[in-house]
Amino acid sequence: MLTTFMEGLLCCLCSRSTNIVVPVETSESADGYEFVEVKPGRVLRVRHIIPDRPMVEEPTGVGGSVSCKRKITVYRNGQLFIENLGERASAELKSCQNGNTEPNSTVEVEMTDCGNSTPPVSLPETKSESPTAGKDGTHERGTGGDAAAAPQTDQVQQARKHKWKPKRTVVIDCERKISACKGTHPDVALFFIHGVGGSLDIWGSQLDFFSKQGYEVIAADLAGHGSSSAPQIAAAYTFYALAEDMRLIFKRYARKRNILIGHSYGVSFCTFLAHEYPEQIHKMVMINGGGPTALEPSLCSIFNLPTCVLHCLSPLLTWSFLKAGFAHQSSKEKQLLKDNNAFNVSSFVLRAMMSGQYWPEGDEVYHAELTVPILLVHGMHDRFVPVEEDQRMAEILLMAFLKVLEDGSHMVMMECPEAVNTLLHEFFLWEPATPPQPKKESKTRPETAKARPDKPTVASEPYKVRPATANQTARTRND
Repeated sequence: MLTTFMEGLLCCLCSRSTNIVVPVETSESADGYEFVEVKPGRVLRVRHIIPDRPMVEEPTGVGGSVSCKRKITVYRNGQLFIENLGERASAELKSCQNGNTEPNSTVEVEMTDCGNSTPPVSLPETKSESPTAGKDGTHERGTGGDAAAAPQTDQVQQARKHKWKPKRTVVIDCERKISACKGTHPDVALFFIHGVGGSLDIWGSQLDFFSKQGYEVIAADLAGHGSSSAPQIAAAYTFYALAEDMRLIFKRYARKRNILIGHSYGVSFCTFLAHEYPEQIHKMVMINGGGPTALEPSLCSIFNLPTCVLHCLSPLLTWSFLKAGFAHQSSKEKQLLKDNNAFNVSSFVLRAMMSGQYWPEGDEVYHAELTVPILLVHGMHDRFVPVEEDQRMAEILLMAFLKVLEDGSHMVMMECPEAVNTLLHEFFLWEPATPPQPKKESKTRPETAKARPDKPTVASEPYKVRPATANQTARTRND
């Protein structure tokens, strides 16, 4: 603690941070690691693993098609009204959520009746699913009290529609093809993006697992994190600057079908990329990403303190992160932080990262416009992100699967790597079932019925007279 205090005093006198992360001066790939210069003087460390696939590669499956039709209306009083028009999309949203989906008072979400739609698709159930899944608030909507209050709710909604004029209306109408993404498919790439204070090393278990499964995996250190360069200017750590870095990394390694996996703050960058490249993003995973709200830095935060003060408080901040980020605070979790280089950034970078989280475009409408299938993974003991925020995110998204792990916290991919890897792998292999096509059968039946009465009309032909004569002779013999 005394050493930390002296370093903080030196930081104040020199007006610069003492623990600056400097990248290795090379760009050659070694053990899957390489350094990419996204801008002059801005170098990011990237781990890129291309596994040895078999000589005979498995062809990509046909998959299924999902109708993505919804109308998003923003009223002048700040309310959001979402109407799902596609039958398959509505069925997905109703059945695949796991958790309390009670609408917020400031947002109204209307679901159309899907009684005539095809059976909804869902992910396979796993043992790691939340024990609270059976207490889903959606199961309580079928009670008699809700049925009695339904007409009143409709009247209130109609009154609000007439009273308030729409400020903005967004209509989404597209058909999205979703197929299973296997490790043997050469057109699939997995991108992993960490959050504040992390590094690509926190994905160690996931990178090793999926690379052994045959997937091409890419993970990068954000600027100032891990072994990436750490510019000593606060503007280098704004959301837009970091998002531009991730966009350049994505363009460099992207394949035809890409899957984004983000954790915490990294979820915002995944959402940004899904909006920028909707045709290239096939699926997305949000791990403890929070609710669909616009980012805005807090004015009353400990991270607004001077850098030298934060440096003096770094042992306390590390202890607080260990307590809030892990379900258990033992020597095992401490070793995980040390081995995976988590929460090991300079005080200057930490302060700039927290104050640079300004992204007003990332509101509920922005997230509601996403048509990509999304898996949400939440650690039940997470003290940074409440489960209600992920439930709210699942409610706003068009196709969302929310899974809660009872033994995990904010760093759930490090605490429960096997459970997280299983959930992610099942999601990658998932594809919507192709519905049957009864129209073809209905067309053939009338044609067969018409063909039968046509046979006696041509009885004058000689080859059709013979069976009739044979029948007549048979009758005379029986008589």
